[in-house]
Amino acid sequence: MGIKTNYDYDAVVVGSGPNGLAAAILLQQHGLSVLLLEGKSRIGGGLSSEALTLPGYLHDVCSAIHPLAVGSPFLQTLPLDQFGLEFIYPEVAAAHPFDDAPAAILKNDLYETASLFGDDKDTYLKLMQPVVKNWPFIAPDILGPLRLPKHPLAMAAFGLKALQPATLLAKHFKTERAKALFAGMAAHAIQPLQNWATSAIALVLMANGHLEGWPLPKGGSNQIAQAMAAYFTSIGGKIETNTYITSLMQLPSAKTVLFDITPQQLLQIAGEKLSGLYKSQLQKYRYGMGVFKIDWALDAPIPFADESTRQAGTVHLGGTLSEIAYNEQQTAKGHHPDKPFILLAQPSVFDPTRAPVGKHTAWAYCHVPNGSTVDMTAAIENQVERFAPGFKDRILAKHTFDTAELQQYNPNFIGGDINGGIIDLRQLFTRPAVRWSPYTTSVKGLYLCSSSTPPGGGVHGMCGYHAAKHALQNHFHIKVSSLHTH
Repeated sequence: MGIKTNYDYDAVVVGSGPNGLAAAILLQQHGLSVLLLEGKSRIGGGLSSEALTLPGYLHDVCSAIHPLAVGSPFLQTLPLDQFGLEFIYPEVAAAHPFDDAPAAILKNDLYETASLFGDDKDTYLKLMQPVVKNWPFIAPDILGPLRLPKHPLAMAAFGLKALQPATLLAKHFKTERAKALFAGMAAHAIQPLQNWATSAIALVLMANGHLEGWPLPKGGSNQIAQAMAAYFTSIGGKIETNTYITSLMQLPSAKTVLFDITPQQLLQIAGEKLSGLYKSQLQKYRYGMGVFKIDWALDAPIPFADESTRQAGTVHLGGTLSEIAYNEQQTAKGHHPDKPFILLAQPSVFDPTRAPVGKHTAWAYCHVPNGSTVDMTAAIENQVERFAPGFKDRILAKHTFDTAELQQYNPNFIGGDINGGIIDLRQLFTRPAVRWSPYTTSVKGLYLCSSSTPPGGGVHGMCGYHAAKHALQNHFHIKVSSLHTH
């Protein structure tokens, strides 16, 4: 990049997803001049909301429900409510219906949730109470790079549970309802539940459900990005859209550049500058399963047979633990199960801004092999119909994304992988490469701040926060104070 005495900016951030926005904000907060570049006409990356089906029906293109946004140690410090962000909190955070039994549900109250599991009440409390109690202390370490934890005993207690395969930890429960709820939570890891460390995502999501709830932003997920951008510009930051970067030559001069992209794009943009070893590691970086997504415009709410499921912000459709584990494993092997595990949200039930009066929007996806272009519409709709007879009669219009279309919409979704790379044990803390700091590249001043760095996928901004923190310390000799959760 060359040595210059005068720079256009102290820092340039490429990509305006939640991590790019978080990085830009932290750098600007510490007095730097920061330019944020976005390739599309609208900021947000996966935080996007559009009328995909019919006029007046607002759909979240990628993320819809945001437990980690309100549980994020960094996002909690930002006055986003002053910039128009309002969260809505469904009383039932998540529901997991069955064919012939009441749904298992995750409510915001830990003890109320535990009491619903009958024989598993004490087991549930034993599993979740310590995680909920210790979350404020361990969250900054869980949502960050591998390092010596500030609270080693609490972290060790979490780690002993979190590192287990979900199929193993779920065996502590006696009832199928508790086992299945845990399996649905673990399936957010987008990998076989037999894999080590798949319990981690389940514990984190459930703990955040009990601490902060699983909220949705009023007016769509893009409101999170808009609020972050408004705050960023209010403290002096600059944003340029419609600037798609394919080469380092396009960038204005800066002391540091942070990329909210995955290794594949970094190789394309900066490959000739990277060292042979680092480039080799990026070339071996592994992407995980993709997703096939459907958005529906509906003339009425989804008629779930189970009443509590109708009140849930998020619904997991997949049946028992064994059924979910089998189908996720089959998908990882390259197959397309007839009854895939489905994540579903129906934001309009809680947020009337999403659809015309009396009408509704719904959103669902299943996991598919990376790069798959198989149409899973029928399989997904049959699964919804299985637990909500009459659902298909309520569909007014639909819009689908296969993995290729998702990647075209957002180049970070390589092969439909919405997590920026598989987060299995091999890539949990070494994403995207084995380095002292996973955010640095082999080029001085060039950083990666995307979900391809720890802690990985989700709308929490912590990848961007940590990358910016390293840049501030390494290049500007500015020490950033430690984060604490509420």
